[in-house]
Amino acid sequence: MMGPMGRGGGRYGGRNNSANPRMQEEFKKPRRGVLLRLGKYIWQFKWLMLLALILTIGSNSFALVGPTLSGKAIDCIGTEAGKVDFAGVGRYALLMLLFYFGSSVMSYLLSILMVYISRNVTLRMRRDMFNRLCDMPVGYFDTHPVGDVISRLFYDTDTINTSLSTDIVSILASSITIVGSLGMMFSISRVLVLVFVVTVPLSILLTRFVTSHTAPLFRKRSRKMGELNGFVEEKISGMKTLKAYHQEGNVLSDLDDINEQVVQAYYKSEYYGSLMGPSVSFINNLSLSLISVLGGILYMTGGFNIGPIAVAGMTIGGISSFIMYSRKFAGPINEIANIYGELQSALAAADRVFTLLDEPLEGADAENAVELHDAEGNVAMQDVCFGYTPEKTVLKNLSLTAKSGSLIAIVGPTGAGKTTLINLLMRFYDIHSGKITVDGHDIRTLTRRSLRGAYSMVLQDTWLFSGTIYENIAYANPNATRDEVIAAAKAARIHRYIMSLPEGYDTVITDDGANISKGQKQLMTIARAMLVNANMLILDEATSNVDTRTEAHIQQAMRRLMQDKTCFVVAHRLSTIQNADLILVVRDGNVVESGTHKELMQKGGFYREMYDAQFC
Repeated sequence: MMGPMGRGGGRYGGRNNSANPRMQEEFKKPRRGVLLRLGKYIWQFKWLMLLALILTIGSNSFALVGPTLSGKAIDCIGTEAGKVDFAGVGRYALLMLLFYFGSSVMSYLLSILMVYISRNVTLRMRRDMFNRLCDMPVGYFDTHPVGDVISRLFYDTDTINTSLSTDIVSILASSITIVGSLGMMFSISRVLVLVFVVTVPLSILLTRFVTSHTAPLFRKRSRKMGELNGFVEEKISGMKTLKAYHQEGNVLSDLDDINEQVVQAYYKSEYYGSLMGPSVSFINNLSLSLISVLGGILYMTGGFNIGPIAVAGMTIGGISSFIMYSRKFAGPINEIANIYGELQSALAAADRVFTLLDEPLEGADAENAVELHDAEGNVAMQDVCFGYTPEKTVLKNLSLTAKSGSLIAIVGPTGAGKTTLINLLMRFYDIHSGKITVDGHDIRTLTRRSLRGAYSMVLQDTWLFSGTIYENIAYANPNATRDEVIAAAKAARIHRYIMSLPEGYDTVITDDGANISKGQKQLMTIARAMLVNANMLILDEATSNVDTRTEAHIQQAMRRLMQDKTCFVVAHRLSTIQNADLILVVRDGNVVESGTHKELMQKGGFYREMYDAQFC
């Protein structure tokens, strides 16, 4: 097939994606507003998020009461031996149990709620991505690795899902705990809070430093994972060819190379991201040590004066409560530092998702575009020029005329532009200059949906989905009756084979028809095309996987069923198109000869050379 796939040296571009300027730009320059756009998805569940916020505040507020109650219970012990207020200790212990139990219940409900929200956010995100893919031009799929697209649909959205369900909860809970703990510490001793004036800025500076170095690494990790998926998908789909040419060793070598790149990307991102936790933990332990020393001084001295400022002493219970709050204050900071790598990975994944969602859609129909109804099938191309890239023209001033009900065969050497011509008829690509008309209408003035609906198409690359044979044949016309499906199968000479199967038309096809031969798959796709109520038919090497005898029968059946309809047939085997009303010989992007088989043979030109090469 001509186009970007034919020019790239590989169906998916292999490991050369890093050479793509657009992908390099995506890696080097992170897109802005990713967090805001992710927030818009979450905002769709604003009331549930409000409930989540209430549960977070409630859960952490209940948990923050615990250290205060613990300190009061300790103070009930008293300073003199044998004087213990057991009733007070029991009362505070029971209150602690109730508050911690309430905190746990709300935390459990919060986890369930966030799992529900994150699941629905990723569901909508995947749906939006797939809807976007359905509206993208065919050229996008010719130039982007399928494995990378699948990676964005599943791996990246799963990464976002994990972050939404766990990391956001942790950040909300940590933020509330930090603010609440700081307030409680102020109420116990303002002097000891001064310790955090030194340690908190250190933590902030450290976080900013690590952020600047790790964010690009996580974006690179996501990109490399997409490249690996593309490579694996490509090789698995071509496993038979791979084994036939004994390329297992070379593929494994290539896999080792790209896998090593993925491992290195993971290692570097995780290595530098993991520095955050221990570093912040060290700062937190430093603050805890300073608090213990200063608290001990305040307890032993009973307080002191610094000029006009009086510093109150502290009780054992007060010191205990302050230390517990300091740990609650420092713990969330440490937790945020530990999940920072996951957040960076999620943002990198979201960036890749939104990059896909921002891909340009297929051009909109003309403002005054009209619907094509009951097309007669008169097709003409006038001085058409087209190239997949500006520097290389594939078709040059090509002209042809196909009258309604005629069978037009398109032949020529590989790379001549035969399939490109079909792409232009279906308007998968727009021409650079010239004009293509259907029944006198410039196809650019028609809606794409109605234009493509006027054709039925059978391609060389067959596509069947997991489902019954009946569902696969009726795919193009869901309203077809069983009798119509059977009639189409008979015309395509596949009915007898289907009836030989134990389940007949209810036989389930799996793995893109891996349980049936290529020829049988081709016959099913031909039967599918016969069910389409279209006035024009395109066969792009559609009979390449069937034997010559079966192909002749199919041609006869096609002529009967497609009577008075325009048919375009791209063929390599010239024996199959000898009865065509018009044969177009395409060479180097131009129609060099045209006529019937007999006329072209008499001319003794390029068509005759091709025919003699096949049969002589």
